[in-house]
Amino acid sequence: MLIHELDEHQSKEAPQTYGKMKIDPLKKPIYIAHRGYKNRFPENTLAAFQGAVDAGAEMIELDVTLSKDRRLVVIHDNTVDRTTDGSGAVKALTLKELTRLDAGSWFDPKFENERLPTLAQVLETVQGRLMVNIEIKPEAFEPNGLPDSVERQVMAVILEYEMVEKVLVSSFHWPILDNFRSLSPTVALGLLSESPANEDLLAWCKRINCFSWHPDFRILTRRQVNTLHELGVHVFPYTVDGKMDTRIMIDMGVDGLIVDDPGQMTVNVNDSEKGDE
Repeated sequence: MLIHELDEHQSKEAPQTYGKMKIDPLKKPIYIAHRGYKNRFPENTLAAFQGAVDAGAEMIELDVTLSKDRRLVVIHDNTVDRTTDGSGAVKALTLKELTRLDAGSWFDPKFENERLPTLAQVLETVQGRLMVNIEIKPEAFEPNGLPDSVERQVMAVILEYEMVEKVLVSSFHWPILDNFRSLSPTVALGLLSESPANEDLLAWCKRINCFSWHPDFRILTRRQVNTLHELGVHVFPYTVDGKMDTRIMIDMGVDGLIVDDPGQMTVNVNDSEKGDE
């Protein structure tokens, strides 16, 4: 979809509807594969996302930012050094340069053909198979709201693949989500934070009518979960690794777990259920 077509699609959305993502029929907690199945595949690659599908994850999480030529690319870090055979800042490289890099060998030589994917490539790969949490990186934010801003580009791709009800957009930089809400009254939005829920966070939840809060699991308490639930907000802590941490999160009543190993978390949840019998 071209960016200039976005306004036409916006006018077709029902303005009274917020957060259309449909997770209620799913058994909770749902498993959200952090950067794909990153324990067994190179993170944020098509192999990792396919691995998450095969492992039974209900949702994948990925990171998106802008290249030098203002194209959407899926990568977590500000630089390509850690997860590719290249070096330098992501924003200093064009999409063509970025997608030529080897994004798999750093993890295991057998993944040498993996490349950094675009958001469109990921949605095309998983369309109709699971939900997608798109985390927009703070460095992609631009306060002047350009016509090809990261928010508008992400929205255009979501509409192109008809995934409004299957996508959750999140960010640590909350003004990005404020901008996104102005583009769409229907896409689910999630606030990421490293700090406990406070009045500021609760005010932002109401401001953007957020779908979910994604806190660092180490700062989460049952009281905070209850407070967010009273507002109708889902709670998806990250990154929950280890049997004890998982059990604690489940006992708090969280709605989902953002995990590095969705297969292992399934085992842990089953163990937790047995312990409650």
